Amino acid sequence: MSLLSKTHKIYVAGSTGMVGSAICRLLNKKGFSYKNNNLLTIAKKDLDLKDDLSVDEWFSKNKPDIVIIAAAKVGGILANRNYPVNFLLENLRIQNNLIENSWKHKVKRLLFLGSSCIYPRNCLQPIKEEYLLTKALEETNQWYAIAKIAGMKLCEAYRKQFNFDAISLMPTNLYGPDDNHDINSGHVIGSLISKFHEAKKNNTSEVVCWGTGSPLREFLFVDDLAEACLFSLEKWFPGNNDAPRNTSGEFLNWLNIGSDYEISIKDLAFMISEIVGYKGKIIWDKSKPDGTPRKKLDSSRINNLGWTARTNLDEGIRKTIESYRKSFNDENP
Repeated sequence: MSLLSKTHKIYVAGSTGMVGSAICRLLNKKGFSYKNNNLLTIAKKDLDLKDDLSVDEWFSKNKPDIVIIAAAKVGGILANRNYPVNFLLENLRIQNNLIENSWKHKVKRLLFLGSSCIYPRNCLQPIKEEYLLTKALEETNQWYAIAKIAGMKLCEAYRKQFNFDAISLMPTNLYGPDDNHDINSGHVIGSLISKFHEAKKNNTSEVVCWGTGSPLREFLFVDDLAEACLFSLEKWFPGNNDAPRNTSGEFLNWLNIGSDYEISIKDLAFMISEIVGYKGKIIWDKSKPDGTPRKKLDSSRINNLGWTARTNLDEGIRKTIESYRKSFNDENP
């Protein structure tokens, strides 16, 4: 089956989020759209993905051929720490409903998007797919991680028991247009852009950042992830002779999606402040948690299939800042 066949209807769950909107932009370029009746999207207010009956009815009516699950409750360290029930229970409900109804309504292919936080806190680096569940998780985002592990394992279980064609991708830390820039609930790049933009605008003398700044992080531009999603749907079929296997020789049901761009949080903060044009001081609040010391994915399996990230970190951050400014009609360079 070719994904690019315009006869297939593709449902992107979470289409208004950063990842979902990037996937939809790429699909639009390839000729998929609501107008052509081959790209299906629906707003949160019109379909509660936590409600099994509503999701069942929607699938029965719309009959998608391919489902991409980019819908999730996401947030940074503070949000994960303060709302563990929300991050665990809401994500479980969303993904269970989507995966189960995809199988029930005979979807041809399903792609579930996880997160690199599924891997142990103290993990060998770079992180291979088979390191999953070998050690304890990072406590600051364990609730979200447990939900994502359950989602990818449910996809694997449906493949094993019912031969349902479900695959999973594990992207590293993401950023880009349509990111959450909230200082308290956003991820690191989005929240730092907001902090430094507001500090410059208000002539604030200093900006306080969490932790020591020492942790190393890998970042992936969201449009590169969108390309990895479509590439995987078209080119990766677990069970084929050329499909990636783990070190035990078993076919993998999930693949890492990363980049070559690793940077310390401190250097990242200086990089963003310089691009934004903020001239004040950066203060590090060491009473706040750092999170995982280092998190670098081994993406060699998907690289060997033919996909690699194309957007370097400087270019991606500049595009993200430009998008952020446009959302506030602020063209101040």
